[in-house]
Amino acid sequence: MMQIRRSDERGHSNLGWLDSRFSFSFADYHDPSHMGFRSLRVINDDRVAGGAGFGMHPHSDMEIITYMLDGALAHKDSMGNGSTIKPGEVQRMTAGTGIRHSEFNPGQETAHLLQIWLLPRAKGLTPGYDQKFFAGEAKAGKLALIASPDGRDGSMRIEQDVNLFASWLVTGEAVRHEIAPGRHAWLQVASGSVAVGGQTLEAGDGLAVSDESGLEIEGRSEAGAEFLLFDLN
Repeated sequence: MMQIRRSDERGHSNLGWLDSRFSFSFADYHDPSHMGFRSLRVINDDRVAGGAGFGMHPHSDMEIITYMLDGALAHKDSMGNGSTIKPGEVQRMTAGTGIRHSEFNPGQETAHLLQIWLLPRAKGLTPGYDQKFFAGEAKAGKLALIASPDGRDGSMRIEQDVNLFASWLVTGEAVRHEIAPGRHAWLQVASGSVAVGGQTLEAGDGLAVSDESGLEIEGRSEAGAEFLLFDLN
């Protein structure tokens, strides 16, 4: 079974400095039919204006992944971490027993990112942080593992039974992902367009997949299509 979540059907909030699209219920956007998918709780498609950002705020009992698409975001947290995230870089935080952090766009151009929240395997985990660069060529024409529960193949370790892949396909390129019995998948298109199961998915579209043995994903953009694929229990 495959169910498409179209980009223009998502929740929307525009605060001037922050323009966000919500795949699932978040903040003031509430839709009982879109509360998450398996352990995937949040996918926010955020655009942060230059010189603006989120002040210090708390999180707990959540796995938070930031996937940068354009621009930059400066990060500081209560664990003493400070860094700037740029395209090709992915950040992971285990909020666990509690953290505070801020995110700020230090540049003039708009920063574009996907902020992802996963329910953790347990509550009360020790907070943690990681940030890694995944070169574009590593994602070109294949599924590159960027996060996993065991940190294998150079991926970031996350506290949930989820394997997160990133890929970049041009027209004519295709990848296949096998889905083990009892597992599920969510596909999120970040840019460009892809074809899956006879359907075309555009930037911002999501696809929930259950009771399927695998997915064949084909690029449909000459300039390239970037997407994330979550393999979930």
